[in-house]
Amino acid sequence: MPRPRLSTLAAACATALATALIGPATGAHATTAGHYSGTLTDGATWIADTPAQWNGTLLLFSHGYGPTTAADAPSPAASQALLDAGYALVGSSYDPNGSMWALDSAERDQFAALTAFRRQVGAPTRVISVGQSMGGLVNAQIARDGAGRVDGALGLCGLVAGGVDLGNYQLDAEYTLATFFDPADADALVNLDNQADGAALAARLTTAVQTAQLTPAGRARIALAAAYLNLADWAPGQLPPARGDFAAQEQQQYAWLAQGLLSFIIPARWSVEQSAGGNTSWNKGVDYAGLLHKSAHVKQVEALYRDAGLNLRTDLNGLTRGADITADPAAVARLEQTSTAGQGLAVPLLDLHTTADQLVPVEQESAFAGRVRAAGDSQLLRQAYVSRQSHCNFTTAEVVAGLHAVEHRLDTRRWGDSATAAQLQRSADELGLDGAAFTDYRPSRLTGTR
Repeated sequence: MPRPRLSTLAAACATALATALIGPATGAHATTAGHYSGTLTDGATWIADTPAQWNGTLLLFSHGYGPTTAADAPSPAASQALLDAGYALVGSSYDPNGSMWALDSAERDQFAALTAFRRQVGAPTRVISVGQSMGGLVNAQIARDGAGRVDGALGLCGLVAGGVDLGNYQLDAEYTLATFFDPADADALVNLDNQADGAALAARLTTAVQTAQLTPAGRARIALAAAYLNLADWAPGQLPPARGDFAAQEQQQYAWLAQGLLSFIIPARWSVEQSAGGNTSWNKGVDYAGLLHKSAHVKQVEALYRDAGLNLRTDLNGLTRGADITADPAAVARLEQTSTAGQGLAVPLLDLHTTADQLVPVEQESAFAGRVRAAGDSQLLRQAYVSRQSHCNFTTAEVVAGLHAVEHRLDTRRWGDSATAAQLQRSADELGLDGAAFTDYRPSRLTGTR
């Protein structure tokens, strides 16, 4: 029988409910709240938190790109809500001795943290993997490889298209910006010397974009780069632009760039190169006209070019002729090995994504779904969307509602309507937490895949 869902109103009854569901607490299930930590063989650390009355489910959390510090929940608010509902939490730092792009160790360390939890705390009745951002890619790998170790998975704003695609579409955008606005840097976009080198490059490109925004020609070319970047046209603090208001769309894409987007993604490239041992991105042989026509933003770009009196074909041909960046084959092979999801699934996975994610575009879900479909595992995958701007910008209610949908799939062996926008919204509203904005949505194709 499916386990009933817990809401805020029912949180006070969590102890009684857990006892009714799994029987009186035993040595394997914590009876007092606790915090645990330890060190793995590669130097990675792990942490875990348990509630006063554990319901038997353990959430294995994979954190995103950044300092390799152990985390076991997406946010403090989510951590508290999940502990209040009776879930135990565990997660690792990944290997702290290398790059912050720690995909060469993350999956291994997550499984090791799970083993450490079993030894030090107790055996869960169920394990659900949860991953956020770069950790969403780790989570998809765990959903591919984790049969017998995890039962299901919940992905949050996951970088599920993988590291090679990420680097290539970001390179396409950076190359376009440099070609038109900062030609001195057009040959310095890859093989970065260090993170500070990447930060300086990002600052120069951002300044060049700010100057370009002052002219119609500059705005048209910014829109072209934004199309290659799969950049959302809905920025924070603003209403979504009208479908045919191309100028407003570009203005909001520019807002993302002006607010420091390049200062995150360009230094992060150095971390990827550090992890892979060389440059993993290339554009030699890329047809930039063909690339644009695969983008959902092609009509916007064409309209702004007409308004600016620019010849789009001339610019596209120039980009294609000048594209001569090549990758290190060994580095690409390493990134493909460590930083893709595979793309099959061994356990059910629900991915949640905001519709206007500036760092991990929602179009990544389209690429991932196609690869899972090609592997014959579509029945295990569901994807749901939240109408909101910004990367990983979920409410606690949305996270918990997604978790309940995964539990429904595990309890009943079928998704039913549990992962639809309408049912997820109802589930989130019933929690009485901080609201939700699930929406019916279908992402466009990811631009820039090779």
